[in-house]
Amino acid sequence: MQTAIAFILIFGLLVFFHELGHFLFAKRAGIMVREFAIGMGPKIYGKTHGETIYTVRLLPIGGYVRMAGDDMDGTELSPGYRVGLIVDEDNCVKKIIFNQNNKQLPDLLFLEVERADLEKDLFIEGYDEEENLVRYNVTRDCILVENGKETLIAPYDRQFNAKTVGQRAMTIFAGPLFNFILAFFIYLMIGLLNGVPTNEPIITEVVENHPAAQAGMLAGDRVKSIDGHAVETWQDLVSIVQSRPNKTINVTVERDGTTENLTMTVNEVKEKNGETYGQIGVTSPKVHNPLKAVVYGAQETYNMTMRIFELLGMLITGQFTIDALSGPVGIYKTTETVATWGIFALMNFAAMLSINLGIMNLLPLPALDGGRLLFFGFEAVRGKPIDRQKEGMVHFVGIVLLMILMVVVTWNDIQRFFF
Repeated sequence: MQTAIAFILIFGLLVFFHELGHFLFAKRAGIMVREFAIGMGPKIYGKTHGETIYTVRLLPIGGYVRMAGDDMDGTELSPGYRVGLIVDEDNCVKKIIFNQNNKQLPDLLFLEVERADLEKDLFIEGYDEEENLVRYNVTRDCILVENGKETLIAPYDRQFNAKTVGQRAMTIFAGPLFNFILAFFIYLMIGLLNGVPTNEPIITEVVENHPAAQAGMLAGDRVKSIDGHAVETWQDLVSIVQSRPNKTINVTVERDGTTENLTMTVNEVKEKNGETYGQIGVTSPKVHNPLKAVVYGAQETYNMTMRIFELLGMLITGQFTIDALSGPVGIYKTTETVATWGIFALMNFAAMLSINLGIMNLLPLPALDGGRLLFFGFEAVRGKPIDRQKEGMVHFVGIVLLMILMVVVTWNDIQRFFF
């Protein structure tokens, strides 16, 4: 249960910030946002505020911001439709009601539609009950009512596709950008609450049942040398130890003004890509300084970003295969393990996942944010947008391929953890 809660909170936080980026920059550009959703599938909670409905959906596997002008967003008033109208004091339509065949509303005007434009010219024209051809202007905040569901119309200037290439690109880019911002703030909080590691080769904690503890190393020891190599910084210590997995090392430490010589065998840690490194089970000293915490947050975000790019490059070059990738099941199992290491390990894991989500979404692949940005780039070069049907088909193919990849990765996770 604890793992499930941690998984939902972490995944929900990552998705929330990603979609918040899209949402805020859409609002900044003047785009109407129909829905801000966390999760996918059936709605389990919804709250309307202003022109947006905020929903939580059943499946915690993503989220979305539905903007006006999306393919499924438009409502067409075709000739022959019979609608009911409610007008304001200026005789402008403020509400259009579909499927209304009775006069239960006293101020309702009935109209058989002949022509209508709810995007640019904002009018509706048709025949009233006396068969007279009449025309009404439509307010910009007119509401459509169909089967009890109310929807605001979206004038063209409030739609996504009406905005400049730069505004649309920034709205899409803002999602991954906010994942990097979230990672920075998580690392910042780690630095503020847990302290920022210094570069002094001083031991502050020795992990039980690890080589350092078994050899008699104590908190407060200052490492002077390893196998005769001088250790002046914490990075020196890390570099030497990581390069000696499964090897016995001689460590000289300074303790209370005296020198101690310790012998230990370095543990071997194996990464998913097959690489190994050494570990002896010690932690570095930390300082509590807000300014250093800010620098630490930026450095850790940058370092993790570079690390993920390295792993991505190894995947592209075939240095490790798709079997090394993890889907929701793998992330859940990893969360289960990391949660036992404490809150700061869990926070660090969340920051890594946030950066990973940001990078993956920026890949120039169909259906991802990076794929949409690629089309915006083509539009900027050509001076006109690519045909929306063709672009939609490319994204549809991308969605299918991503779903296939997700199924394969999830099946690999199930085999790895349960068989």
